[in-house]
Amino acid sequence: MLAVFLATQQERHTMSDQNSSSEKPWGGRFSEPTDAFVERFTASIGFDQRLYHHDITGSIAHATMLARVGVLTDEECDQIIEGLKAVRADIEAGDFDWSVSLEDVHMNIEAKLTERIGITGKKLHTGRSRNDQIATDIRLYLRDEIDTIHEELLRLRRGLVDLAEREADTIMPGFTHLQTAQPVTFGHHLLAWYEMLARDTERLLDCRRRVNVMPLGAAALAGTTYPIDRSITADLLGFERPSDNSLDSVSDRDFAIEFTSFASLLMTHLSRFSEELVLWTSAQFDFIDLPDRFCTGSSIMPQKKNPDVPELVRGKVGRVNGHLISLLTLMKSQPLAYNKDNQEDKEPLFDTVDTVKGSLRAYADMVPAIEAKAENMRHAAKQGFSTATDLADYLVRQGVAFRDAHEIVGKAVAYGIEQDKDLSDMTLDELTPFSDAIGEDVFDVLTLEGSVEARNHRGGTAPSQVRAAARRARQAMGD
Repeated sequence: MLAVFLATQQERHTMSDQNSSSEKPWGGRFSEPTDAFVERFTASIGFDQRLYHHDITGSIAHATMLARVGVLTDEECDQIIEGLKAVRADIEAGDFDWSVSLEDVHMNIEAKLTERIGITGKKLHTGRSRNDQIATDIRLYLRDEIDTIHEELLRLRRGLVDLAEREADTIMPGFTHLQTAQPVTFGHHLLAWYEMLARDTERLLDCRRRVNVMPLGAAALAGTTYPIDRSITADLLGFERPSDNSLDSVSDRDFAIEFTSFASLLMTHLSRFSEELVLWTSAQFDFIDLPDRFCTGSSIMPQKKNPDVPELVRGKVGRVNGHLISLLTLMKSQPLAYNKDNQEDKEPLFDTVDTVKGSLRAYADMVPAIEAKAENMRHAAKQGFSTATDLADYLVRQGVAFRDAHEIVGKAVAYGIEQDKDLSDMTLDELTPFSDAIGEDVFDVLTLEGSVEARNHRGGTAPSQVRAAARRARQAMGD
């Protein structure tokens, strides 16, 4: 153990010695180098390097603005922009060495720019701080990712509508408490999923509006003494407007929390879909079939076909919910303005984005390939007396009070359980003893088709209403 300790200490001293010769952009007031462990502990380059494209995009806009207001010359601006483009090309070609000693994506890029174009590179940071720079980078990044997620959401919603139209006449049992309740159409059930995703889309786009506000120009916390024009930078970067308060600009992470809140609810919806798909593919339900490419087998049981995609998506909601709690806790007691705590916002946000995109892609690919087993669904819908409510409604239309009708049908169901007969399989002679109001026309409502057709109003399960809802959905998506 002593040998390990001494070796570790030697490594730390060696790294500290190496760091003593490196110059930090902020190192002027420091008399000793950063401790090697502290340097590694506080660095964010291991994860924030994914922001390089947005960091360079923001820097190009910042340099352009500085030239327009006369802080940089046109020649300096051109030199900086060409240098930044060259640095971006190096990164994208994999020819860029990320340095922990330079802490983050901003300082790595700035150091490489200065190395490439000389002292002019040091002028890029005029009128800004890493505080407003990272706030801008994250917003640019998240705005792009929201647009990608929106497209995947649309793709999944379209897939659901296509499948719903295809299965508008397919009858299945509807459940409450996971017990057979009333017959519905499979298309109607799928459009219930669609409605959840439509609300998710609204939340996502509403979140995007608040993401699309530019913090750049807030500098460290109080703004800058240089004659910047923030509207120029906002226009160049496609922001709706510059932010209105410099303190809030650098410390606000509401937009990240709001996005993760959207993601938690979306993943909750996908988890609910997943639960039903897992049930429906089981031998006990056998309602649908998922193509082999979305399933896996067992290492020991050769007959198994496991719905791993839905199961994994169902599981991933936990990590996204965890990220939401992490971000809420991160911000709950921070004083204004920027604090180092905020470095911890990126990993939860990045993983949330990755998880949502992956889950949506899997579902958007899988849903159109779902195959309904219509006969199995229909057979299941005939179990559990699913047309009992239809019989009660029939009696009410014959003048029977609803509570009396409820009791009459309850007795008929009890008889059916005893005789192992569904209501639709009983004869008129078996039904009339329960009520004189029952006539030959009762069988029009006791059939599965009659039951779903009777619910022919907006929001109902009738096939014609499913098709109408699908048309409204396409219109809402701009199709």
